Amino acid sequence: MTGGHKKAGCVFCDASRPPNPDSLIVHEGITCYIILNLYPYNNGHLMVVPHRHVPSLVGLTGEELAEVAALTQRAEAALMEAYQPHGMNVGINLGKAAGAGVEEHVHVHIVPRWNGDTNFMTTVGNMRVLPEELGATAARLRPIFARLAST
Repeated sequence: MTGGHKKAGCVFCDASRPPNPDSLIVHEGITCYIILNLYPYNNGHLMVVPHRHVPSLVGLTGEELAEVAALTQRAEAALMEAYQPHGMNVGINLGKAAGAGVEEHVHVHIVPRWNGDTNFMTTVGNMRVLPEELGATAARLRPIFARLAST
């Protein structure tokens, strides 16, 4: 679907909104929102997602594209404050061949990284080990995003 309407069955279109205690959304913008990745590579793995169901950057309006960039910048600031990572990966996977897990709804990944954070469990055990539950991550980040949005 390229028209941009919400699509039933899309994890991003169907994401539950706060104040639902199970919501992974940590910040709502005007045209986009920031959500925790349900299957994170590291603690604090965020995604910036347009509200409209659009498969690529080409389908975004200027306002949406600007907010994607602004919220990606805000996510970087919030993660630096909350986790003090040594670096970050920021990326967009467009299409299945590029590794997109949800290829019909464009989104930006922001993954905090630390020196030596390579984890053998992902390779050997086909699982990820994270010391912080997603609910704790959301509770940690929401007040930071609220403060950043008000400044």
